[in-house]
Amino acid sequence: PRSDCITAEQLCLSDSTCNATYRTLENCALAKTRFLPLDHDSRVRCLNAELDLGNSSLLHCKCHRRMKRQEHCLRVFWTVHSSMTDGYFNLETSPYENPANEEHWKTDYNRLAALLSGKDCSQLAGDATNPCLKATHVCNLSKKCVRLRTDYASICTKGAGSEDMCDRRRCHRGLRHFFEKVPEDFTKRILFCPCQDELCGERRRKTIVPDCSFQYNTKPNCLWLLDSCLEDHICKSRLADFQQNCQPADMSPDGCSQHSYAACLQAYMGMIGTPMTPNYVSNSSVEVSLWCTCESSGNQKEKCDQILGMFESNKCL
Repeated sequence: PRSDCITAEQLCLSDSTCNATYRTLENCALAKTRFLPLDHDSRVRCLNAELDLGNSSLLHCKCHRRMKRQEHCLRVFWTVHSSMTDGYFNLETSPYENPANEEHWKTDYNRLAALLSGKDCSQLAGDATNPCLKATHVCNLSKKCVRLRTDYASICTKGAGSEDMCDRRRCHRGLRHFFEKVPEDFTKRILFCPCQDELCGERRRKTIVPDCSFQYNTKPNCLWLLDSCLEDHICKSRLADFQQNCQPADMSPDGCSQHSYAACLQAYMGMIGTPMTPNYVSNSSVEVSLWCTCESSGNQKEKCDQILGMFESNKCL
């Protein structure tokens, strides 16, 4: 069975040959994160070190979205796979285990049904015209859902609208905790509630408190947004997961190379709370985008459009 990267790292460090190879890869990854140019010999040494791992469990390890020490696990993964990011953004393999293999993503509908009884049902009955309001009331029936939602909302609304006062980093962390720790049947209801009017659409668009988590005073260039993402292990991992599971395919009947809309939506949720946080663009549509522009991209305009297009014109998503 495929091991997680923390376990694989421990096994590797206990073997002298693997240990030496891994230390070489750590230096390669460090040089890359500091944007230090590697000469030809160093690049060859890095690639050889990766090849030397052969069938080591370290080369095939994965991480879980809700595991403890997730950042450590992801750091190990990108240490071993640093050569994968040689392209401008070519993150084809997700460091995350297939969500279908993760037991904790299973929905406990029986428990949810038990909660929806008595006065709760009468309260929810009045939300028929606003599915997003209903989703919020369903969240309120779970102590964990309401606590973590209140946590991020209080952080993200503190000074929201003023870039000097809004603590975007803490806001992002709160959002990630909400989407990682609350069962998916609650989070999906809140984020993807179907709307028929703008009042509902506004509530849906404001789910992530966009004044703090999404919008800057001015739109940055999408290439800058990507650079910020690639410097962060969690964001880079979520982007790789998104690229793998939301890869559009023109020849595919469903428009998805992985043929799984559920996996794509889950990967989309993973992007929320990272430097590349997406959101709905208006109260009257389900179109989503990044908060960035491709103006003044010079000779990198095509790459910039590609980044923006992953969200704005992605048939799979």
